[in-house]
Amino acid sequence: MLEIGNKAPDFCAPNQDDVEICSRDLDGKWIVLYFYPKDLTPGCTTQACDFTSSHLEFDDLDAVILGVSPDDAAKHRKFIEKHDLSITLLADENKKMCEDYGVWQLKKFMGKEYMGVVRSTFIISPEGKIAAVWEKVSVRKKKTVKGEKIEILHVNEVKEKLQELQAN
Repeated sequence: MLEIGNKAPDFCAPNQDDVEICSRDLDGKWIVLYFYPKDLTPGCTTQACDFTSSHLEFDDLDAVILGVSPDDAAKHRKFIEKHDLSITLLADENKKMCEDYGVWQLKKFMGKEYMGVVRSTFIISPEGKIAAVWEKVSVRKKKTVKGEKIEILHVNEVKEKLQELQAN
Protein backbone atom coordinates (compact mmCIF):
# COMPACT_ATOMS: atom_id res chain seq x y z
CA MET A 1 0.00 0.00 0.00
CA LEU A 2 1.16 3.52 -0.72
CA GLU A 3 2.21 5.73 2.14
CA ILE A 4 1.74 9.41 2.88
CA GLY A 5 4.37 11.44 1.07
CA ASN A 6 4.81 8.92 -1.80
CA LYS A 7 4.33 10.18 -5.33
CA ALA A 8 0.87 9.05 -6.42
CA PRO A 9 1.00 6.61 -9.33
CA ASP A 10 0.03 8.22 -12.63
CA PHE A 11 -3.18 6.96 -14.18
CA CYS A 12 -5.32 7.19 -17.27
CA ALA A 13 -8.71 5.45 -17.41
CA PRO A 14 -12.02 5.95 -19.20
CA ASN A 15 -14.86 7.51 -17.25
CA GLN A 16 -18.54 6.58 -17.47
CA ASP A 17 -18.77 8.43 -20.82
CA ASP A 18 -15.71 6.68 -22.29
CA VAL A 19 -13.68 9.90 -21.96
CA GLU A 20 -10.11 9.24 -20.80
CA ILE A 21 -9.26 10.93 -17.50
CA CYS A 22 -5.55 11.18 -16.69
CA SER A 23 -3.85 12.31 -13.51
CA ARG A 24 -1.65 14.69 -15.55
CA ASP A 25 -4.81 16.60 -16.53
CA LEU A 26 -5.57 17.17 -12.84
CA ASP A 27 -2.20 18.63 -11.83
CA GLY A 28 -2.64 21.42 -9.31
CA LYS A 29 -5.93 20.04 -7.96
CA TRP A 30 -6.72 18.02 -4.88
CA ILE A 31 -7.95 14.56 -5.84
CA VAL A 32 -10.11 12.28 -3.72
CA LEU A 33 -9.52 8.88 -5.32
CA TYR A 34 -11.65 6.12 -3.89
CA PHE A 35 -11.59 2.48 -4.93
CA TYR A 36 -14.65 0.30 -4.49
CA PRO A 37 -15.44 -3.30 -5.46
CA LYS A 38 -18.52 -3.18 -7.68
CA ASP A 39 -21.25 -0.93 -9.07
CA LEU A 40 -24.85 -1.38 -7.94
CA THR A 41 -24.04 -3.19 -4.69
CA PRO A 42 -25.25 -1.92 -1.28
CA GLY A 43 -22.00 -0.61 0.27
CA CYS A 44 -20.73 0.81 -3.01
CA THR A 45 -24.05 2.53 -3.67
CA THR A 46 -24.08 4.08 -0.19
CA GLN A 47 -20.52 5.33 -0.69
CA ALA A 48 -21.22 6.81 -4.15
CA CYS A 49 -24.42 8.48 -2.90
CA ASP A 50 -22.57 9.92 0.13
CA PHE A 51 -19.87 11.40 -2.13
CA THR A 52 -22.56 12.74 -4.47
CA SER A 53 -24.44 14.44 -1.64
CA SER A 54 -21.17 16.12 -0.55
CA HIS A 55 -20.01 16.89 -4.09
CA LEU A 56 -20.54 20.68 -3.83
CA GLU A 57 -18.60 20.83 -0.56
CA PHE A 58 -15.67 19.06 -2.23
CA ASP A 59 -15.98 21.47 -5.17
CA ASP A 60 -15.66 24.35 -2.68
CA LEU A 61 -12.42 22.71 -1.48
CA ASP A 62 -11.18 22.59 -5.10
CA ALA A 63 -11.17 18.79 -4.96
CA VAL A 64 -12.08 16.31 -7.69
CA ILE A 65 -13.83 13.11 -6.60
CA LEU A 66 -12.99 10.02 -8.66
CA GLY A 67 -14.48 6.61 -7.90
CA VAL A 68 -12.64 3.61 -9.37
CA SER A 69 -13.74 0.01 -9.85
CA PRO A 70 -13.04 -2.77 -12.35
CA ASP A 71 -16.53 -2.31 -13.86
CA ASP A 72 -16.74 -1.06 -17.44
CA ALA A 73 -17.95 2.39 -18.55
CA ALA A 74 -21.40 1.09 -19.55
CA LYS A 75 -21.99 -0.35 -16.06
CA HIS A 76 -20.79 2.93 -14.53
CA ARG A 77 -23.35 4.80 -16.68
CA LYS A 78 -26.16 2.54 -15.42
CA PHE A 79 -24.98 3.06 -11.84
CA ILE A 80 -24.89 6.85 -12.27
CA GLU A 81 -28.30 6.97 -13.95
CA LYS A 82 -30.00 4.66 -11.45
CA HIS A 83 -28.76 6.63 -8.42
CA ASP A 84 -28.47 10.11 -9.96
CA LEU A 85 -24.76 10.32 -9.11
CA SER A 86 -22.83 13.52 -9.85
CA ILE A 87 -19.33 12.12 -9.37
CA THR A 88 -16.94 10.74 -11.97
CA LEU A 89 -16.40 6.99 -12.06
CA LEU A 90 -13.35 5.47 -13.74
CA ALA A 91 -13.38 2.05 -15.40
CA ASP A 92 -10.28 0.10 -14.39
CA GLU A 93 -11.13 -3.06 -16.31
CA ASN A 94 -7.51 -4.25 -16.53
CA LYS A 95 -7.09 -3.49 -12.80
CA LYS A 96 -3.89 -1.49 -13.43
CA MET A 97 -4.93 1.39 -11.16
CA CYS A 98 -6.06 -1.07 -8.47
CA GLU A 99 -2.68 -2.81 -8.63
CA ASP A 100 -0.68 0.45 -8.78
CA TYR A 101 -2.49 1.72 -5.66
CA GLY A 102 -2.20 -1.64 -3.88
CA VAL A 103 -5.93 -2.21 -3.47
CA TRP A 104 -6.19 -5.39 -5.62
CA GLN A 105 -5.71 -7.95 -2.88
CA LEU A 106 -6.59 -11.42 -1.73
CA LYS A 107 -9.95 -11.31 0.04
CA LYS A 108 -11.83 -13.91 2.07
CA PHE A 109 -15.60 -14.25 2.23
CA MET A 110 -17.57 -17.17 3.64
CA GLY A 111 -14.54 -19.45 3.57
CA LYS A 112 -13.57 -18.64 -0.02
CA GLU A 113 -10.50 -16.75 -1.15
CA TYR A 114 -10.46 -14.57 -4.25
CA MET A 115 -8.77 -11.47 -5.64
CA GLY A 116 -10.76 -8.26 -5.38
CA VAL A 117 -10.76 -4.56 -4.59
CA VAL A 118 -10.23 -3.64 -0.96
CA ARG A 119 -12.30 -0.49 -0.40
CA SER A 120 -9.72 2.30 0.02
CA THR A 121 -9.55 6.08 -0.30
CA PHE A 122 -6.61 8.34 -1.10
CA ILE A 123 -6.25 12.11 -1.04
CA ILE A 124 -3.69 13.28 -3.58
CA SER A 125 -2.20 16.74 -3.13
CA PRO A 126 -1.94 19.32 -5.94
CA GLU A 127 1.76 18.34 -6.10
CA GLY A 128 0.80 14.75 -6.94
CA LYS A 129 1.73 13.21 -3.59
CA ILE A 130 -0.31 10.91 -1.36
CA ALA A 131 -1.62 13.16 1.41
CA ALA A 132 -3.97 10.74 3.22
CA VAL A 133 -4.88 7.05 3.03
CA TRP A 134 -7.80 5.01 4.34
CA GLU A 135 -7.55 1.22 3.97
CA LYS A 136 -10.38 -1.29 4.42
CA VAL A 137 -12.92 1.53 4.54
CA SER A 138 -16.22 1.16 6.36
CA VAL A 139 -18.58 3.47 4.49
CA ARG A 140 -20.62 4.07 7.62
CA LYS A 141 -19.65 2.88 11.05
CA LYS A 142 -21.43 3.04 14.37
CA LYS A 143 -19.65 4.49 17.35
CA THR A 144 -20.79 5.02 20.93
CA VAL A 145 -20.07 8.49 22.27
CA LYS A 146 -21.17 9.30 25.84
CA GLY A 147 -23.60 6.39 25.78
CA GLU A 148 -25.17 7.40 22.46
CA LYS A 149 -24.74 5.47 19.24
CA ILE A 150 -23.77 7.76 16.37
CA GLU A 151 -23.05 7.03 12.74
CA ILE A 152 -19.69 8.09 11.32
CA LEU A 153 -19.72 8.66 7.56
CA HIS A 154 -16.48 7.96 5.72
CA VAL A 155 -17.18 10.86 3.36
CA ASN A 156 -17.16 13.25 6.34
CA GLU A 157 -13.82 11.84 7.55
CA VAL A 158 -12.37 12.49 4.09
CA LYS A 159 -13.80 16.01 3.94
CA GLU A 160 -12.46 16.88 7.40
CA LYS A 161 -9.00 15.53 6.52
CA LEU A 162 -8.98 17.52 3.28
CA GLN A 163 -9.89 20.71 5.17
CA GLU A 164 -7.12 19.99 7.69
CA LEU A 165 -4.56 19.39 4.92
CA GLN A 166 -5.53 22.61 3.16
CA ALA A 167 -5.25 24.61 6.39
CA ASN A 168 -1.59 23.62 6.77
